[in-house]
Formats: sequence, C-alpha cells, structure tokens
Amino acid sequence: MSKSPSNKNTEPAEKTASKPNSKFQFSELTKNERFQKAIGLLSILFSVYLLVAFVSFIFTWQADFDKVNDSWMALLFNPDILVDNWLGKMGAIISYQFIYKWFGISSFIFVLLFFLFGFKVVFKVSLLPIRKTVRRSFFILVWTSMTLGVLFDESLHFLGGGFGYLVNLWLESTIGAFGAVFFVFFGLMAFIIVNYNLKMSQFIDLFSAKKEEESLLKFPAQSMEASIPSIHLEDLLPPQNTMKKVELEPETTHVIETEIEDYEVEEIEEEEFEDAADETIELKPETPKSKELESLDFEVEVYKPEEQVFPAATQIPSSIEAEEIEKPKIETVDEGVEFVIEENNENDQVTSASSLVEQFGEYDPKLDLARFQMPPIEMLNDYGHNEINVNREELEANKKRIVETLNNYNIQIDKIKATVGPTVTLYEIVPAPGVRISKIKNLEDDIALSLSALGIRIIAPIPGKGTIGIEVPNQKPEMVSMRSIILSQKFQNSDFELPVALGRTIQNESFVADLAKMPHLLMAGATGQGKSVGLNAILVSLLYKKHPSQIKFVLVDPKKVELTLFNKIERHYLAKLPDSVDAIITDNSKVIDTLNSLCIEMDNRYEILKDALCRNIKEYNTKFIARKLNPENGHRYLPYIVLVVDEFADLIMTAGKEVETPIARLAQLARAIGIHLIIATQRPSVNIITGTIKANFPSRIAFRVTSKIDSRTILDSGGAEQLIGRGDMLLATGSELIRLQCAFVDTPEVENICDFIGGQQGYPDAYLLPEFIGEHNESNKESFEDMDRDVLFNEAAKLIVIHQQGSASLLQRRLKLGYNRAGRLIDQLEAAGIVGSFEGSKSRQVLITDEVSLEQYLKEKLG
Repeated sequence: MSKSPSNKNTEPAEKTASKPNSKFQFSELTKNERFQKAIGLLSILFSVYLLVAFVSFIFTWQADFDKVNDSWMALLFNPDILVDNWLGKMGAIISYQFIYKWFGISSFIFVLLFFLFGFKVVFKVSLLPIRKTVRRSFFILVWTSMTLGVLFDESLHFLGGGFGYLVNLWLESTIGAFGAVFFVFFGLMAFIIVNYNLKMSQFIDLFSAKKEEESLLKFPAQSMEASIPSIHLEDLLPPQNTMKKVELEPETTHVIETEIEDYEVEEIEEEEFEDAADETIELKPETPKSKELESLDFEVEVYKPEEQVFPAATQIPSSIEAEEIEKPKIETVDEGVEFVIEENNENDQVTSASSLVEQFGEYDPKLDLARFQMPPIEMLNDYGHNEINVNREELEANKKRIVETLNNYNIQIDKIKATVGPTVTLYEIVPAPGVRISKIKNLEDDIALSLSALGIRIIAPIPGKGTIGIEVPNQKPEMVSMRSIILSQKFQNSDFELPVALGRTIQNESFVADLAKMPHLLMAGATGQGKSVGLNAILVSLLYKKHPSQIKFVLVDPKKVELTLFNKIERHYLAKLPDSVDAIITDNSKVIDTLNSLCIEMDNRYEILKDALCRNIKEYNTKFIARKLNPENGHRYLPYIVLVVDEFADLIMTAGKEVETPIARLAQLARAIGIHLIIATQRPSVNIITGTIKANFPSRIAFRVTSKIDSRTILDSGGAEQLIGRGDMLLATGSELIRLQCAFVDTPEVENICDFIGGQQGYPDAYLLPEFIGEHNESNKESFEDMDRDVLFNEAAKLIVIHQQGSASLLQRRLKLGYNRAGRLIDQLEAAGIVGSFEGSKSRQVLITDEVSLEQYLKEKLG
C-alpha cells in the first residue's frame, strides 16, 4: 500500500525534470554556431526568393490575379491551375500577399532586411548598422505605402498595397484629399528632422549668405574690410597626397581528404582551416601482410603554394609650392594724422620638433635618390609553377618499406602521415604505446637501406608533436625559384627591418626571416652545396626591399670572383674605406683595416645614440625622421650596415686573431646600432668556427657537410651530413631546427639586377667608413713637420686638453665638423704628441695636462 503512492509521485517528478532538459537543449541549439549559420544562409536565400517573386509579380499580377484571389488551398492542390509567376504558385501567393494585400512595392524593403540579417549571421560582417536600418526601413515601408495610396487611384492598387489604400480612405474621409497630402509631407519632414537633427537656422544662414553675395555684386565699391574673411596659408594649400594601404586577405587554403584503396580515389571532402593549407590523402596498402597494416592509417599532406602578389609601385608625393598672399591695404580716414604701429617680431622660444615637422615635414632619407626605382620582378626567372606533383606510387612504396622494416624489429606503429615538400617528404610516425624512441632512431641506416635513398634523416621526436619524423628525399625534386619567394605575400607584406627570403619549408611555405633579429648569420657547407647561391639570395632579397639610403653592404671576397657582380652598385649600396679603390675587399690586409674601421663606426654610433638617449638604431632613426635631433650637433640618419664574408676560413688562416677579435667585438656589440654580420665558410672546423664566434651567432645555416663532426660544429647537432645538397639546408634559430630548400637565383639574374641598379643615378661615392691606420701602415705616416696642419689645429688641441678626452666625436660635436676632418685632426694631434695612439673603443690618452702646458709645448714644437 505504501509503494503505490511513491510511484505516483515519482512519475510527475521525472516529467518535470525532462522539461528543463528540453528547454536547455533548445537554447544550446540556438547558440550553436552551425545552427546560426544555417539560419543566416536560409535568410539570404529567402531574400533572393522574395526579390525574384516580387519582380515577377510586377509583370504578371494581372494574369494571376483571379487565380490568387480565390482560395489558396484550391490553387496549391489543383494541378490544372497554372500561373505566370516565375516562381510558380508559391511565388505568386507570397508576392500577392506582400505587395497587393499589405504594403505594395515598398515590400522590397523586406528583401534588404532579410539579406542584411543573413549576411551578418553567416559572415560576421555588418554591411549596414542593423538596428538603425530596421528603424528607418519600417518608416520607409509605412510612409511609401501610405504616399502611393494617396497619390494613385484604385486602378494602381498594387503600388501602395492594401495598407496604403485603407489609410487613404480614412484620411480622405477625415481631413480631405488636401489634408492627406499635407499629412504625408509632414510625416517626411518630421522623419528627416528627428533622424538627421536638421535645424531651420541652416536654411536661414544659407538664405542670408546668398543675400550678401547679391549685395556685394550690386555695390562693389563698399568697404571690403568687413567682408574679407581671414585667410590662412594652410587653407589654400591642396591636401597632401595620401598613400592607400592595401590589406591583403590572409591566405586561404583547403584540405582535401581522400581514402585511397588499390590506388583509386573514392571520395573528396573539403574542409577549411584558418592558417595552413594542405591536401591530406589517406592511403591503404593493396595487399596488407599483417593485421597492423590493415588497421594502419596513412595520411599524405601536400601543401599548396601561397598566393603571390606583385609589389605596388612606390608613390612619391609631389612637392607643393605656395605663393605669398598679399594682405589687403586698409585706407585710413584721417590722412593728416601720423599713425605709427610698432611690431615686435622677436621670438625667444626654442623651435620644437613638432613645429619643425609642421613647417618642413618629416625628414625623408630617400629624397637624395628620390627617383630611384627598385628592380622589376621580371629580372628574376620563373622556373615553374611551384606546385608539387604527388607521386602516390612512390609514397605508398616508401610507406610499405618503412612499416615492414619496423615490423621486422617488432616495432608497432599506429599511424603514418606523409607531408610532401619540394625536395623532401616527411613521414610522421605515431608509435604504439610502450615503444621506445631510441629503438626507432637506431634503425636509421636500416631504413635508408630499405628505401635505397640518399640522406635519410630521423627526427625523434619532432618538437611540439607526439610523432617521430623520417625525412626521405623525393625522386624528382622541385626547384624553388627566387621569383616565387619575392612575389609571396610573406615577403611583400612583411614589416621586418631587414627581410631575408631564404626558401621554402617542407610544407611548401615561403620562409622569410628578419636579419635584424637574428642578429648575425653563420653559414657553412661543403664545396658546391649552395653557399654562394644562398648569399646571393640574401643580398637580392634585401635589394628588392630596401632603398640605398637605408642599407649598406661591406663585401669581403677572398676568392675574388664570387661577389664581383656587386661592384656595379658601389655608389648605391656599398660601403668602403676612404682610401680604397675597389668597394669589394679582396686583400686580407684591407680586411683587417675594414673590420677595425667598422669597430670605430660602432663606437661612434654608440656615442651618437648615447647623446640622443636612444637604445637602438630604430628608435634613433625614428627620432631623427621626426626632427627631434639636430644635425648641427653631429646627428645624422644611420643606415643599416651588413658585413658579408664569403670565405671566413681563408681569413683565419692568414690573419688569425687580427680578424677574429674585431669580428667577435662586432658580433657582441653591433646589434643595437644596426651592424649585422653574415659569415660563410666551407670548413666548419673548431679552429675556424671557434667558441667565441659560435657564442655570438645564434642563427646558423648548414648546407650539406661531409661528416657528423662538421654538422655538430656548425649546428651543435647532427643532421647536416644527411642533406642531399643543391640548396638543401638546415636553419638553426636557437633551439629550433628548420629544414629548407634554398631559393635559386642564377648569376645572370644577379647581373641583370646589378646592371639595372647601377644604371640609375647614385651617390657621388660609396658610403665611406671611418679611416683606420693600422700598425702595418705606421711607416707611411707623415711626420708632424711635413704634415699640412689644419686651420683648426690649435682650437682642436685646446678643446682636447680642456676636456681630457681624445676622441673624434668630441671634435665633431664641438667644432661642428664631419668625421673625416675630425679624424685627420686626431691624426695630427697624435703626430704632434698631444694625444696617444688608438686604443680600440677607449678614447685616446691626452698627454698634456692643462692649457698652459699646451701653449708652452706648441711654442717649443712649432719653433
């Protein structure tokens, strides 16, 4: 007896509990993004359906009127009745209801509203503000229907619809026909005033302005003083040309997943990813040998090349000239009275940087070569379509051999995924639980033997993934052209300070790095493996991106033939010593002087940055462009300087510490002031690439080397000995190791680019580095008596002795001199025995203590 009531009570409880569940599920459904997109798409399609039905109704309403005016049920379910509407019976019914029965041709507003709503839901973009558009559309819908009903008679009933017809009958019976027209006009004016805040005073001002113009035309002899407005020069100048910034849409790609059985494609399915794009192909073996092979998933990813963009032409704003405006003369009434106006135009305020920018505009370092043009992209050859041809038979065969080799050693795997690159295919293996990584890594030679391939490289594990990678060279590698990398969106849209286009990754994506953040680059590889092509690719990418005023190259070529082509751009992009004849340095003694000169340039730049209170070259140049630094105080625009050494081993063998010491100093300190090093060698041994060099070169590129020891020397890890050559390389940036196929740029392409740049107007000479006189040149120095003393010699000597600081930068700032003249004064002071010899980054020692001793010393010295 006690159980039955409890059962009765539990049933309603269960029913009541299920109701909130259903509500919860429905609310979750409405919040689902897929459901919202489906509703939005339905809204867009319905708007198109309404548009076609309404347009068809305008032409066919008379033919369909008798049929639609009857019962809709009879019309829909009677097959003998035919209509002329383009969308059939349903289109005729909907358009009849909206246009004839309701709001007339103003019903087209519904088409706009449904389309805007659907577009906002699907694409998350508002073409028009939704709320404001709905409010105004409702007024337009009602007002248009009402107005057409008032203006047209019953024969054109469909123009205003049923609503307009009924409102017209009511207005005419209430306030008459004239009152109805007045009411419609009042409604329009009220809408305009409320929505646009229209003021009647604007009409009054407009009317009064016209009246004043008419009075001036009638009475030109009246006083012009009251009618002449204040004229400003800024109002007469045309607006400056603005440059439009074109934002390219992010790369969109598709993933195609197919399951292949017996090498036949069965189904293709598309999915959209946000960033990367790949083609995924699942392959199954033709005759599996074991249960593991039957259940094994095999995916192949082929990354499509990214879209290429052509660089837009550089727009140079034209200069604007303005003529002075004469002020109107004011006639005095009392001509006999002397009236003197005294004006004080003296301004004791310091001109601010903002006023300088307003007066002269920002400093533009490109104006010296304003007509300079970047080399056109047509000078680079197009070596193909840059798409990867997938050989499914080769992929399937490699997959079978890898699985069979691992099965022979009782190593079970769950999945294989193949990513096809331009020269190498990466097979990612997911091992079964309990399998040690070391067992797979020790089978590197066995897998290479089974695949009969050169350069098998195993990555165990792949950083950031729970997989083991096996890189296998393709039988038919694809060439990566420099043209495709230059045209890529990553290069054209990069905001790097020094963008360097290196090549493509295994995912067939363009790889662009910033040399300013590396900040130095060390390259090594055996002879003929792509070092020189890699250097040319780096230099060409910088030539395509930077203006001659923004970057300078110091090229060191002990082999004398690799970098000769760049001699033609000496007056545009190269830097050299003041007494050098050739800009490209081939003599080892000149290399030592150049490196020490770069150290002097580095010290001078740090002095300039210290005076400007800046931490790096980017902040300094930004201040200088904004005219916050005075050139009279020694400040100037600082271009980036890139030192390129093609064969570092030869320098170490001939010069040793004389070369290693300044390079180590530059690598340690020169990053902040914009001096970056690119050093290449074909002997990556420990006596060439020492620990001091490696410590300051975190970014390194390794082409194919002959031994694992050389690979560890350059990369601190193995792998470079397994590369296949011909531009195949590994890039180490810190702890990350990336395999790339270097972009190929041929010698004729570099020659054409240098000819194009060299044929344009350039600077009078190459960028001159500070003068350096080494120990081997001391014998050539003139004595103090034979030297032509500068007219500022005595003043410079007093300045040095007073400040007890023997530096050329002090003379530059105090005497407002250029660096070359200040350097000659320092040499003359050294020859006279007033300052000591050069001591690197330190200031020269001042040998005379006070000004009195200096005067006595100069009298004795000069006789």
